[in-house]
Amino acid sequence: MQAQRLDFMGAYGTKLAARLDAPDEPARAYALFAHCFTCGKDVFAASRIAQALTEHGIAVLRFDFTGLGASEGEFANTNFSSNVQDLLAAADYLRTHLQAPQLLIGHSLGGAATLAVADAIPEARAVVTIGAPSDPQHVTHLFRDHMDTIAAEGEAEVQLAGRPFRIRKQFLDDVAEHRLKEKIGAMRKALLVMHAPGDTTVGIENAMHIFTAAKHPKSYVSLDTADHLLTKREDAVYAARMIAAWSERYLHT
Repeated sequence: MQAQRLDFMGAYGTKLAARLDAPDEPARAYALFAHCFTCGKDVFAASRIAQALTEHGIAVLRFDFTGLGASEGEFANTNFSSNVQDLLAAADYLRTHLQAPQLLIGHSLGGAATLAVADAIPEARAVVTIGAPSDPQHVTHLFRDHMDTIAAEGEAEVQLAGRPFRIRKQFLDDVAEHRLKEKIGAMRKALLVMHAPGDTTVGIENAMHIFTAAKHPKSYVSLDTADHLLTKREDAVYAARMIAAWSERYLHT
């Protein structure tokens, strides 16, 4: 496997940090990976899935959304719409410099953003969601105790995954405007929904809503006892292998 650090311009004209994992031989297809809310491109699930796909001849671009990881910008100024625009910028980078992505993979809120953007990437033939909410507004439950403060003062500092983040009212307003059901139904791409029944961050009912809204071909894989972030190595490995095997029949090589 070859790994290359690179960057491209994101939604706000800021530089986004990215990593391209590629097989030693020429890649037969490219995938684009969107990480979970407040995570980053280097979380274990993302790196393990990228590694598994390179073993199947697929190159993977993963990047830090604006204001996260090594990317420039201020997280407090971002929202779901900016995530979507960052994904479009990433797809355009691949299209311009290498090859447009045929496979889109999104984890948690990154999965919702992937569903929102899929139809705008015509070359994409297959979409995978991992623990994704069926409505981006779902993420607000993570800081529900601060909602009154955000409404009254315009922003609040909240703790997410043990780290402080500043959430502004514009973020709440933005996620409230997005509805994915129609986009999922009109996507016309193969879909794989992956979710753990015991996911305490994004409930299993979200997987049902996504799967029901989608047209065929669509598939569902239970992640059994995995947690939301796939922190156990065996869970991330299992998800990675399933994605690699499932995507085989949908990619042009």
